[in-house]
Amino acid sequence: MCYLFESFRGWKKYCEENKVSLVQSVIEYEVEQKNSSPEKIWEGLGQAYQVMKEAVKTGLKEDMTSRSGMINNGAKKVFNNPLTVLSSEFQTLIARALAAKEVNSCMGRVVAAPTAGASGILPGTMVTLQEIHQLEDQKILEGLLIGAGIALIIEEKASLAGAVGGCQAETGSAAAMAAGAIVYCLGGDVDQLFNAVAITIQCMLGLVCDPVAGLVEVPCVVRNASAAAISFSSAQIALSSVNAVIPVDECVEAMGEIGASMESRYKETAMGGLAATLTGQEISKRVLIQDIEILPDENLTE
Repeated sequence: MCYLFESFRGWKKYCEENKVSLVQSVIEYEVEQKNSSPEKIWEGLGQAYQVMKEAVKTGLKEDMTSRSGMINNGAKKVFNNPLTVLSSEFQTLIARALAAKEVNSCMGRVVAAPTAGASGILPGTMVTLQEIHQLEDQKILEGLLIGAGIALIIEEKASLAGAVGGCQAETGSAAAMAAGAIVYCLGGDVDQLFNAVAITIQCMLGLVCDPVAGLVEVPCVVRNASAAAISFSSAQIALSSVNAVIPVDECVEAMGEIGASMESRYKETAMGGLAATLTGQEISKRVLIQDIEILPDENLTE
C-alpha cells in the first residue's frame, strides 16, 4: 500500500474504489508497515496524544527557561495576559502552541509531529479544538491519523525537514496536518479537508529555517503559535467551501520546488535570515562561549 500516499488524488481514489474512509486507509497502512494490529495502532495514538496534552500543561505550569535564555516562560505570559486581542479561545490556542514548543526547547518530552521543531502545533490546535467543541478523545485520535496521512504525502512529494525544505517543511507541514485534522473532526468532507491543506501550504510557502545560534528556539517557538492560528483560519475557510484554486497536490509540489531552490543558508544552517542579524550573531557567540567553557569539566581525562 506504499503507493497509497504518493498523492492526495491517489489517496482519495483509493478510498472511493475500496469503499473505506481516509482514517481506515491510514490504519491499514500503519498495520501493514509496522506489522502490527489496529488495536496497537490506536493504543500508540492514545499515548502520543497524552504526551501532547501533558506538554501543553507542563509548558503552562513549570518553569520554561532555556539554557540560552532566549526562551523565558513566554507561554505563561500570553496565557495570563489580561488583555485579549481577539477572544479568550484564541489567546488560549496561542499560549498552548507556545507551551508545548517551549517544553521541547527546554529539553522536555514532546511528540515530533512531524518534527520536534513543530511540536507545539498539533498539541495546541487539537487540545483547544477538543475543548471548544467538546470532542471525544477518539475523534481527536482519528484527526491525528488524518494528519499522519497528510504528512506521508508531503514527505513523498516535498519534505518534512527544515534542513531540506526550510521551515515551510516543518511548521508548514504541521500546520497543514492540523488544518486537515480540524476539518475532519468538525465533519468536513474530503474535498474540504484537502482544500484546508492546500490553503495552509499556500500561506506557509517560502518560510525559511533560520534558527538563531543553531538552536530550535528563535524564531521556532513563535512560529508554532502563528502556524496554529493559520491552521484554524485555513480550516474555517475550507469548511465554508472556499476553493483553494490550486489543487493540493500542486501546492505540495510547489513546496518541494521552493525547498529545492532555497539557498542552504536558509535551511537550518544558522547562516542566514534572523541567525545572521547582528543580535543573532551576538547571541550565537555568547551561547557558543558558554558551551565551550563547560566542555573541559564534562570531558576530563585522567
